[in-house]
Amino acid sequence: MQIGFLVLIAFSVLGTSFLSGVFGMAGGMVLMGILIAFLPVPAAMVLHGTAQMTSNGWRAIMWRRNVHFRIFARYIAGLLVAAAMFSFMAFVPDKAFVLIALGIIPFLAVLVPAKFVPQVNRRFGAELCGFLNTVMQFIAGVSGPLLDVFFVRNQMDRRTIVATKAACQTFSHMAKLVYFTSILGDEVQADEWAMGIAVVMAIMGTSLSKLVLERLTDHQFRRWTQWIVMTIGAVYLAQGFYVLWSR
Repeated sequence: MQIGFLVLIAFSVLGTSFLSGVFGMAGGMVLMGILIAFLPVPAAMVLHGTAQMTSNGWRAIMWRRNVHFRIFARYIAGLLVAAAMFSFMAFVPDKAFVLIALGIIPFLAVLVPAKFVPQVNRRFGAELCGFLNTVMQFIAGVSGPLLDVFFVRNQMDRRTIVATKAACQTFSHMAKLVYFTSILGDEVQADEWAMGIAVVMAIMGTSLSKLVLERLTDHQFRRWTQWIVMTIGAVYLAQGFYVLWSR
């Protein structure tokens, strides 16, 4: 693999892991957009899953005292249902589909009325969250904005939100890795150097983000999260329709 691409991977994973570490989301969206610009969708899914599983896993470890483990366990129950459903399928999205899905997710998350979205700390909220977010991981490779809908409309502080989301997303990305490697096998062709660099940079970016998150207020955290993901979503939506139109 070319040195230039490895350097791109290094800085992309470092920056997006830092972004996800601060806001608990958004970094995965940016990284997926970068990867599918240079790699086939299956290879992008596996490399993205490796980086994000590491980033979220390390973030969950750093903030382990803030993880809401009851919500996490209920989330995993929903994840297992979705994984079981997709185990009977062999769905691999194309580039345009992934871009459009990436662009739509933030807008769906904002437009859905609050009364129709059960929060993770309410009955069946975490289970539904685990199911829907795992489905979106298999379809688009990213589910951060949708995951956020189930978390932001409650009274948990930013540390608990980031820590619990990180624990949940670690297993969602693990499920995505298992799904794509199992149905595609050798077709994935993930580069070992790129995977190794992604792991190291994900840990570095996540570690640096802790300093910024500590200085944010809960109000700033929620306000900046929404604006960032909406902007990213608009860019990806435009790119997706452009790719579709160019065929």
